Amino acid sequence: MRDADILKTIEPQQLKHYLQSHGWHEDRPFLDNATVWLKQEPEHGEFEILLPNKQHLGDYPTRIQEALKILEEVENRSQIEILSDLITNASNIKIQGVVMRIEAPNADQLSAEITLLGVVFDKLRLIKTELADHEYILAIKAYQERLPVLCTGDLIKENNILILKNSRKFILDNP
Repeated sequence: MRDADILKTIEPQQLKHYLQSHGWHEDRPFLDNATVWLKQEPEHGEFEILLPNKQHLGDYPTRIQEALKILEEVENRSQIEILSDLITNASNIKIQGVVMRIEAPNADQLSAEITLLGVVFDKLRLIKTELADHEYILAIKAYQERLPVLCTGDLIKENNILILKNSRKFILDNP
């Protein structure tokens, strides 16, 4: 994983929480800008991750990339899988998927929440978004005819639910 824009979206607190929940422990501060995290693996020895404290540091994406590489080795999972657990937001992301569910329309306007099944970081996931007017009508058509759709927006994770905010460019993905 080398996309600096995506790596910059991983918040230090999110990675810290991930490390804690996967058996890593904070060892010591490293200067003022980072902490060292350690994990002992019985078969492979001790591993170390340097976790930056601030996202605005120039080498932040490089440090996160290094952390993902170490986690890939320790957990025997791909960096993409680990990244999908860490991402809490991604701006201006394009989603390709199918409409799985359409909620009842709001009483005061032609809009409703829909649920897409789409690929996010190489994994099929359910994504909720709010559509209105013409895009809502297209979602109904896509749902009824099982047509794939494309949509762009800002993806956030809230309580392990993916939500596409600022949804735009919702179109049918016709070949």
